[in-house]
Amino acid sequence: MTDSLTCFKAYDIRGRLGIDLDEAIARRIARAFAETLGARRVVLGRDIRASSETLAAAVAEGLMQAGVEVLDLGLSGTEEMYFATGHLGADGGICVTASHNPMDYNGMKMVQAGAAPLDPATTMPAIRRLAETQAFAPARDGGRISDATATRAAYVDRVLSFVDLAALRPLHILVNCGNGAAGPTFDAIAAALHARGAPLTFTRHHHTPDGTFPNGIPNPLLPENQPATADALRAARADLGVAFDGDFDRCFFFDEAGQFVPGEYVVGLLAEVFCAKEPGATIIHDPRVILATQAAVARAGGRAVMARTGHAFLKQALRDTGAVYGGEMSAHHYFRDFYACDSGMIPWLLVAELMGRSGQPLSALLADRRAAFPSSGEINFRVPDVPAAIARIEARYARQAETRDDTDGLSLDFGTWRLNLRASNTEPLLRLNVESRARPDLVEQAVAGITALLA
Repeated sequence: MTDSLTCFKAYDIRGRLGIDLDEAIARRIARAFAETLGARRVVLGRDIRASSETLAAAVAEGLMQAGVEVLDLGLSGTEEMYFATGHLGADGGICVTASHNPMDYNGMKMVQAGAAPLDPATTMPAIRRLAETQAFAPARDGGRISDATATRAAYVDRVLSFVDLAALRPLHILVNCGNGAAGPTFDAIAAALHARGAPLTFTRHHHTPDGTFPNGIPNPLLPENQPATADALRAARADLGVAFDGDFDRCFFFDEAGQFVPGEYVVGLLAEVFCAKEPGATIIHDPRVILATQAAVARAGGRAVMARTGHAFLKQALRDTGAVYGGEMSAHHYFRDFYACDSGMIPWLLVAELMGRSGQPLSALLADRRAAFPSSGEINFRVPDVPAAIARIEARYARQAETRDDTDGLSLDFGTWRLNLRASNTEPLLRLNVESRARPDLVEQAVAGITALLA
């Protein structure tokens, strides 16, 4: 029997509960995952959503039917699954999470040995085919669940290894966990910092994990969700604000005035940190907004390399080049010494270190680059025909461009300003980013012109 499983996306599993994804489907996917990879030991974590515990139990059943030892992290972040997969020498890892998706969604993020991403062109389709056909091998003996929660201590040590604790200065940080999975993990990191004498103090906001999300789905990238952190920061008179999404593989920053910091400027900051730690370092960035990052890397004496948007492509680029760090404007930050995976906990520690070294507030560290490279932020369009829409923009603008790049969508650079227009990898959307070299007026003009063509 074959039926189409609509929860399979380019890189992961994601779908509506009871429609695209349920316990039976999760069980089939897990068994297909184990058989496709030939896995014998698989790490399993889950977020705080109401459905995640039962879905994770179904995943464990599917894995054990394939004879797998399930290394159970319990409530944890996706990055803890990544770390544990590498640290424990497991054959793969799965985190049951829907991150920032709506309440009626859930899904899975999956990796193979070494926390390497699954190949979206070969491995993911193979898992999907087997899960759909259910042509499984006979059930194997030996499947069992082992408690792997003690791995968190090693994870905390690895996270703190990225930071020179001696460079930290007294800093008050407002932390908004959004009632997601981040709270307990953050507390473990904070306790370790305190034990090692780090002069950081924290005000916790929406800290307790709660799968009903009483304060809304934790997605700080949405403008309507940002005042919760900004207001709490100002009320606490904190020096820095940090907000996490549901599975905390992304963190978002607010300066001491409560102003949200767009992700591309954070990539530039972290690139400079790593170039200082490792002179001549290679830095990976995505193609959407690049000017501030490339300028920061050049100024710091590093080498900037562009890769396609998406975690599978960024991670592979880190592995291929040996880059120490890679960043996307969407707030995914990847670290060579974290199994080339993304983490939401490492970035805020590095920013705290940079503030300590410089003695400057975050707003001052960002002021020059904000002025030098204004950008539009990502603007999404729903269009009936994505290729036709891109062709309209190409016909209007391409001949005037000084340079063109097709690494990911259409990128055109006109000298004073630049655009990137690309189809989303995960949603039926066309995404536009416009940036300029110190000309915010050109950003506004270009957005208006392109919007009119896409309307």
